[in-house]
Amino acid sequence: MQSIFGTDGIRGRFNEEITYSLAYKVGYALGSSLENKSPIIIGRDTRISGDILLKAITQGINESGKKFINLGICPTPAIPLLIKQENFSSGIMISASHNPPEYNGIKIFDHNGQKITKYFENKIQKLIEDSNHNISIPRKVIPLKTNKDLFDIYIKSLIQTIGGEDLSGLKIILDTCNGSATTCAEKIFQTLGADVRVINNSKNGLKINMNCGSTNLEPLKKALSEIPADMGFSFDGDADRVIGIDSKGNVLDGDHILFLWGRELMEKKILRNNLLISTKMANLGFEKAWKKIGGILYRTDVGDKYVHDAIKEKGAVLGGEQSGHILSKINNFSGDGILTALQISKFCKKKNINLNDWLKSSFEPLPQKLTNIKLDFNIKKLNPKTKIFIDQTIENFQALYSDNCRVFIRPSGTEPLIRVLVEAKNHEEVNSLSSEITNKLFLEINKIIK
Repeated sequence: MQSIFGTDGIRGRFNEEITYSLAYKVGYALGSSLENKSPIIIGRDTRISGDILLKAITQGINESGKKFINLGICPTPAIPLLIKQENFSSGIMISASHNPPEYNGIKIFDHNGQKITKYFENKIQKLIEDSNHNISIPRKVIPLKTNKDLFDIYIKSLIQTIGGEDLSGLKIILDTCNGSATTCAEKIFQTLGADVRVINNSKNGLKINMNCGSTNLEPLKKALSEIPADMGFSFDGDADRVIGIDSKGNVLDGDHILFLWGRELMEKKILRNNLLISTKMANLGFEKAWKKIGGILYRTDVGDKYVHDAIKEKGAVLGGEQSGHILSKINNFSGDGILTALQISKFCKKKNINLNDWLKSSFEPLPQKLTNIKLDFNIKKLNPKTKIFIDQTIENFQALYSDNCRVFIRPSGTEPLIRVLVEAKNHEEVNSLSSEITNKLFLEINKIIK
């Protein structure tokens, strides 16, 4: 059986890669593998399929003899925080993050609130394989009452992260993406005194990530142009990442967040070794500017788990991805888009500077373009020989164009896509090379498949 785990847990299209049966077996396998008698805490985003998968997972957990607590719809980072604070044995988040509504996923956290290791993934995989022939799936209904008191603990923890400051006087627009941030983002910013307007704020699983959120900034830019505000923040479906927009429509992506936040920590002499952790997607302009002020940038493979591993290994206090997934010491390195947005807002208030002026003091990014090549097949399901040919083709393309620009090509870990990042000295060169590389690579891959 091919591994069910990808770069961020289990993910795929509902009723295709992610089924009721698989979710039940994941719940049963997790419950069976835990020695700790404490309950497992479970949350989900707004997707319609989330309710079905929740029932399947909880039935599996119940059948394994373990107990669970249902947090209901919530941001992903609420799960690891509550695991640590309330000593739960494990946690599950049912979400496909920034992916479209037809996708869903299962993220599993250990008793420390960390995403489970490869060893633990293999253990669960083995239990699921062994269960294929000897576990029947019961259809009895288990009560799934949500625990509001626990969710309130998460909300209070976020408010506390700005250290007694308030956000009064700031006008902020939030795009909650019809996802997890709809549960609490508006309330948190209002409690802290900000003048808040919210868009895409319905718990509508059919609209989650659809033409909104951190992967589509146009609705937030439009809102900022229509109603003057100091800044805006756009979350993804499970609110573990965020992208900011200033009052003039300029984008504050993960690279800028790391640079500005990191510089604040550097000036306070609390950024250990002046080190930031990011990935191979990070802009070269960011890296050069950070080095110029005495910083060190360490790059990892793409994926927050690789950033997290490097943070722990290097003893860093801040890291993240260009996509807006930021990991900080504040909450034990669990990516939280709402927390990140609060920190950016707090810095602006304390420094008495608007986001537009603060962003101007950041680095000048090199022109960069990310293009997705859509595939008619799932790379993970190809035979090993074909996968090797595709990997070699990708390596050849990266080497061929490396003299003229920086090229980074990788298969998506969550969707049938190949992502092509091109970075060069000017926009014309970026656009030209990006089109050339993606067109040729598309043809080459199709030749291999045929």
